[in-house]
Formats: sequence, C-alpha cells, structure tokens
Amino acid sequence: MPGPAPQYQERKFTMELANLLSTDAVMPSLKVTSKKQALQELSNLAAKVTGLTAREVFETLLQRERLGSTGLGQGIAIPHGKLPGIKQLHGIFARLENPIDFDAMDNQPVDLIFLLLAPESAGADHLKALARVSRLLRDNGTVAKLRGSDEEAALYAILTEPAASHAA
Repeated sequence: MPGPAPQYQERKFTMELANLLSTDAVMPSLKVTSKKQALQELSNLAAKVTGLTAREVFETLLQRERLGSTGLGQGIAIPHGKLPGIKQLHGIFARLENPIDFDAMDNQPVDLIFLLLAPESAGADHLKALARVSRLLRDNGTVAKLRGSDEEAALYAILTEPAASHAA
C-alpha cells in the first residue's frame, strides 16, 4: 500500500521564471552597502511575498551563505534556501544601485541578485529553478539588458521571457 502523497507535487513542465516571480518581487534600484544588508532587504520583501517572517528567510539565507557564497561571479549572486511553511517556489530579483562585495568566486562585486526560496519538500524543482536562473543570468545579452534598465516592469519582462528566447 503506497504511503501518503507528498505535500508538494513536482511540475513536469519547463521551469519558467514567470511561475515564481511576481511583478511586486522586483527591486529595480536597491540601495545597500553590504552583503548582509542586501540579504536583509531581500528577506523583508520575501516576507511580504511568501507570508513568512523576514527573520526566517534571513536566517535560512545566512545558513546557506555559511556553506559557501552564492556569488557566482561576473556581478551575479543567487542566494537560495528551502523553508518550511511555503507551498511553492518564490523568486525575488534585485538590481543594486551600487555593486557590493558578496564574496563571489571571482572576487568581483555583485550588482544583480536573484533570491530563490523553495518549500522543504521541493526536491528536483528547486534544482531546476536554480539551473534556470543560472542559465538566464549567464546570458550576456540578458545581463546587459538587466543592467541597462531601472524600471520594474522592464526588468520583470526581461526576466520572464520564455526560456526558448534565451541562449542556453
């Protein structure tokens, strides 16, 4: 006899960012001076989007950063974590007004941050979403567009273009 059904069902379609990013989860010109302050501001917005407390999100992000920086290089960071209490993947994007030190692999300051939060039971969907965000932010044309715009709607449109329109 099979056990209880998992609380979270993995999606069988292409991971599109429009499924996890809302227009109110885009910060076009975030003013911060440190990695910690950036994670705090992202946690505050994530709390509004997810219904969790900012402290829960912030502590989860700090724990993940202790394992190794999520600063990928070339000015990009993808902080992420799994949290109990959310039922779906959530993304938050921030374009920083001024680049900050994020302990990135290439020691370059970060100016684009995509925060990804997943349910504890997300399994492969969390990895698929991370891979999708990473692919998008490795595309030089997309990154140039993101850096060239400080309007929320334009940033959202760039981030949520269908995957087929981005070079993989």
